[in-house]
Amino acid sequence: MKDENKKVCSTPAESEAPVIIEQFLCFALYSASLAMTKLYQSRLKPLGLTYPQYIVLLALWEKDDVTVSEIGERVQLDSGTLSQLLKRLEQAGIISRRRDVGNDERRVLISLTEQGLKLKTEAAGVPADMVSVMGTPCDELTELTVKVKQLRDKLINAIP
Repeated sequence: MKDENKKVCSTPAESEAPVIIEQFLCFALYSASLAMTKLYQSRLKPLGLTYPQYIVLLALWEKDDVTVSEIGERVQLDSGTLSQLLKRLEQAGIISRRRDVGNDERRVLISLTEQGLKLKTEAAGVPADMVSVMGTPCDELTELTVKVKQLRDKLINAIP
């Protein structure tokens, strides 16, 4: 039995291509990302964090004492952006960086400091607060998260 609710997108003719910015998926994702970041900023500012710093810390709170490249892969930041971000977190006393003398001195290991671990407790209410202000049921947010991750993976795979 066919699922009549599913539509298959085909490449539109040039004359049928979207011309209103609101019709573009890329704009919907971009503007949603900007809005999400702004909303997070208001919650993170009292903690002295930017949104990209928060994302890096989420990865470190999940798994500490990892290489710079592991963090970059997890949070999808390029090394130039990540290096500057890690430098600022180190200057703030939130993380420490050290060479991996035991295995490969070229590798830099990132670890949370006591202050970085304390920040996890201070930031613990941020996700629940975000869900609360969005006014969207949790099951809907979960479903949306899964779909956006699937789309992200398809986009990454399509990059030449």
